Amino acid sequence: MSFQLTRHARLHHTQNYLHIVFDRPHQILSSAVCNGGLVWADQMLNLKVPAYTDTAGSPVKTLIDYADSLGGKGRLTGMMTAASMNSFRMAVRSEQDVDIVVLATAGLSNARRAGDRAEYRLMTSEPEETGTINLIVLTSACLTPAAMTEALMIVTEAKAAVLQDADVRSAISGLIATGTGTDAVAIVNGAGPDNVSYCGKHVLFGEHLAQAVIEAVTGAIDREVSRPERD
Repeated sequence: MSFQLTRHARLHHTQNYLHIVFDRPHQILSSAVCNGGLVWADQMLNLKVPAYTDTAGSPVKTLIDYADSLGGKGRLTGMMTAASMNSFRMAVRSEQDVDIVVLATAGLSNARRAGDRAEYRLMTSEPEETGTINLIVLTSACLTPAAMTEALMIVTEAKAAVLQDADVRSAISGLIATGTGTDAVAIVNGAGPDNVSYCGKHVLFGEHLAQAVIEAVTGAIDREVSRPERD
């Protein structure tokens, strides 16, 4: 399946991936394993991988090679997940000529609560689990760096609220989960002309962003917890 996601982004969706191709470089703030942080990228990839990956291989190389095989050009920001691409849900909000699009895929096999005892006891450890709730947010507005960071906070809080409402429990502590052990989130900045400096709970942008995240994650989570067997 392929369709125009925003004015400047096209989404390609299969059982194995979500591939977003931009018609010009976009600024992205993310926790992605490939080209994360605050960067400029020409494409994004959310790739389905086996639940237990070969840690001898490089996730970055795997993502870049896969994007290359799809014909992707330019710099890539990439995520991995063991979640089924059937969990993919999208939510859209448009208000006062500002668009917000949220893409979500969800797996709950390694649900965790922030503060749970970590399995890996070195400060430099890299987790092998890939259950993962992955979230990609795109907006037509041009966010300041501070606003992009605030948007990450709102997205994370909204995701945690969904897990609370769904009573998803940590496999470690049995308490309500706030995410999984390997979640990733990305904020894809727009070019304007609208400029946004604040994305918190007191402003309309923050309200619509949170509502879109709640809708997308709720749909993905509902699919995950209701399916009779694993994909």
